[in-house]
Amino acid sequence: MNNGALTRKLGFWAALAIAVGTTVGSGIFVSSGDVARAAGSPSISILAWIIGGLIAIPQVMVLAELSTAYPQNGSGYVYLNKAGWRPLGFLYGWATFWALDPPSIAIMALALVSYIATFLPFFDGLPGKLLGIAIILIITSIHYRSVKEGGKFQVIITAVKIVPFLIVIGLGLMYMNPGNFSYTPPAGGSVNTSLIGGVSATTWAYTGMAAICFMAGEFKNPGKVLPRALISSILIVMGLYTLLAVCVIGLMPFESLLASNAALSDAVKFIPGFSDIASSFVAVTAIIVILGSLSSCIMFQPRLEYAMAKDGLFFQRFAKVHPKYETPSFSIIVQVTYACILVMFSNLTALLGYFTLIQLLINIMDFAAVYKCRKRGDYKPVYRMPMWRVTTVLAILGAAWLAWGTFTWAPIEGMIAALIVIATGLPVYYYWEKKYGGRKSEDAAVWQIEAEKIRPAD
Repeated sequence: MNNGALTRKLGFWAALAIAVGTTVGSGIFVSSGDVARAAGSPSISILAWIIGGLIAIPQVMVLAELSTAYPQNGSGYVYLNKAGWRPLGFLYGWATFWALDPPSIAIMALALVSYIATFLPFFDGLPGKLLGIAIILIITSIHYRSVKEGGKFQVIITAVKIVPFLIVIGLGLMYMNPGNFSYTPPAGGSVNTSLIGGVSATTWAYTGMAAICFMAGEFKNPGKVLPRALISSILIVMGLYTLLAVCVIGLMPFESLLASNAALSDAVKFIPGFSDIASSFVAVTAIIVILGSLSSCIMFQPRLEYAMAKDGLFFQRFAKVHPKYETPSFSIIVQVTYACILVMFSNLTALLGYFTLIQLLINIMDFAAVYKCRKRGDYKPVYRMPMWRVTTVLAILGAAWLAWGTFTWAPIEGMIAALIVIATGLPVYYYWEKKYGGRKSEDAAVWQIEAEKIRPAD
C-alpha cells in the first residue's frame, strides 16, 4: 500500500539507461565539427574527446559518493541542503523548474519534429508544434502510469538509440582513409591547434549522467547501483564519442570536416552505399536519439520539485504521489503542461537558455558540498571516492570551466538571468521557510530511519 512516498522499483539497467540516454543527445550530430574547428588538427580533436570524458569522471565520482550517502530524490538540492546551504538548494530547484527543465523538454520536442519534417513536410509550423505536444504527452503517459514500466521503456529506447552509432562506428572503421589523420593546411594557411579549445567544445556533450541522482530514492540497492551506473555511463559515453570522432575524421577529409555544420551526416556519405541515404539515415538516428533523451528528461526531472515540496520548499501539491501508480503525478503533469506551452512559444524557450549560468554556478557548490557533508554525523556513504580532496577539486575545476565558457558566451544575459532567479526566488524561499520550516526536522528523522533500512550492515 502506498504511504505517500515513492518506492524503490528500479535496478541497474534502468539507471544506466537513464544516465546514457540523457547524456547522448542531438548535439553529437554537430559537435564533431565544433570540436574539430576548436582543436585545429585530427589528433588534437580525438584527444579532446578523451580528455573531455576524463574531466567528467571526478564529477560522477563526487555524485556517486553523495548519492550513496543520501540516496533520496532531489540530487543537488538534497546535497546543498545537507551542506547547510538551504537557500542555494532552493534557488537551484527554483531556476531548474522555471527556466531549465520544462524548456529542455520543449527544445527536444521541437528538434524531434524538425527531423520528422524532413520525411513529412506537412509537420511544419503549427502542425509541427501540435505533433511535438502529442509526442510529449504520449511519453508522459508511460512515465506517469508506472516508474517500473517507464524504466523498461528507457532501457529499450536507449539500447535502440545506440545501435545506429555502432553501425557508423563499425562501417567507419572498415572504410576509413588513414591519410585523413594527417592534415596539411592549404597554401598560405597555418595550423592553429588548441587542446583547451577542443576540450571546451566537448564539455556540454558529457553532461547528463547526474540525471539518475534525481531519482536516487527509487533505485533498489542504491549503494551499489548508483556508483556502478554513474561510472559505467561516463566510460560508455566517452568510448562512444571517441570512436565516433575517429570514424568521422577517418571517413572525410579534415578540411571538409572543418567546414561542416552536420559532421556526422556528411561523414556517413563517405561510406560506400550510404551516399544517397546518408541524410535519411542520420535523420532517423536523430529521431531515435532525441526520443530517448526526451523520455529520460520527462522521467527524472519532476523528482526534484517532488523532493523540494516534501521538504516544504515548493508548492505542496508537487509532493503528491499517485495512490495507484506510485509516481509524482502532480509534478509530472505540471512540468509537462508547462513544457507544452513553451513548445508553442519557441522563441521564449531559446531565451530561457540564458538561465543555464546560475545552474552551473550552483553545480560548483554541489561538488563543494561534499566538504561540508563529510563533517555531518549522518554522512555514511556506501561508496567513497578515491583521494576525495583531489577528486573534488578536479570536479569543481571541470564545472568552473564549463561555467566560464557559458559566461563568455552571453555574460550580460547570464548575469541578468541570475539576478532574476535571486530576486524572484529568495522572497519565495523565506516565505516557504517560515511557513513550512518545521518540516525539516521531521523529514530528517524519517530520512534517518529510511537510510538505516537501505544501508548494508558493516
